[in-house]
Amino acid sequence: MTGARPQRPATIEDVAVAAGVSRAAVSKVLRNAYGVSDAMRERVTAAMTELNYRPKIAARAMRGRTFTIGIELPGLGNQFFTRIVQGATTAIEGTSYQLIIAPAEAGSREGLRALEALVDRQVDGVIAVSPRVDPAGLERIAASVPVVMFGRHDISERYDVVAGDDAAGTRIAMRHLFDLGHRRIAHLTLEESDDTDPYPHGVRLREYEAAMAEAGRADDRVVWRCDEGGVPSYAVVRRAMESATPVTAVFAAHDELAFGAMSAAHDAGVPLAVVGYDDVPMASHPALGLTTVHQPGEAMGARAVEMLFERFAGRAEAVREVFAAELRVRTSAPAPAG
Repeated sequence: MTGARPQRPATIEDVAVAAGVSRAAVSKVLRNAYGVSDAMRERVTAAMTELNYRPKIAARAMRGRTFTIGIELPGLGNQFFTRIVQGATTAIEGTSYQLIIAPAEAGSREGLRALEALVDRQVDGVIAVSPRVDPAGLERIAASVPVVMFGRHDISERYDVVAGDDAAGTRIAMRHLFDLGHRRIAHLTLEESDDTDPYPHGVRLREYEAAMAEAGRADDRVVWRCDEGGVPSYAVVRRAMESATPVTAVFAAHDELAFGAMSAAHDAGVPLAVVGYDDVPMASHPALGLTTVHQPGEAMGARAVEMLFERFAGRAEAVREVFAAELRVRTSAPAPAG
């Protein structure tokens, strides 16, 4: 391969130079034309990968703005994501922009694929809500289109970040349970959560472990893991309740998991204090009364759009904004029985 990666979106000429072939040869490969050898196809494909060449990106660079903003979501089941979209929708009111939403239901690989699909649809900017998206892929996308990343707690010079203060939010949730008299507190999180991750659930897991250790309860740390959603969390907590676990409270990594824990404890007839995270709309329903850490999803979504507008206006440096967390105390977390 010859030629360096261009800072602007790569063109078909860049691919031809990198592959050492003619522009016409690259065009034939793109059109899957008859008579292209396997060797030629491999060389051109390798050059396109090296340069992150996307025909639609190159065309967009020549045409100008499309007045669309893409939002990638890790799924449609979490009500907190609805709040983010509502905030973004409010922020574009009165402008010429429209939103394009791309759900990604199957993890970080699908999250990256959804982001790439948005870029190929020639959006002017992207809001990415899957924090576990491959960092290298995210950096690559941010080199060609402005990106605002939700939730990541690492630093990038390429993309902007909107995040909640997950460390402080976890500390206030744990302090609330300790103040009520709970000592045997479990943490309910996702299977892939790791306390070394710079993602929201990783930070919440790490802060839970630190809070238990600081309270002198390191030996009582219990981490329950499940797949995403209320049904998997119900199953995990129900099994724990039926095994006569000494746990009296659970801090859930987000509200959907907390709802499953509440249902499991109710059906098992075992008292269990439950604290969630996010403060989705259903949390305040009188029948649930979930005590949870509030994140201002609407404000965060609106700020993400504002950051993109700032990029469109010429801001070059990356910006990171962290929103404060607040505990909303309701009825789901009483003091331990007896």
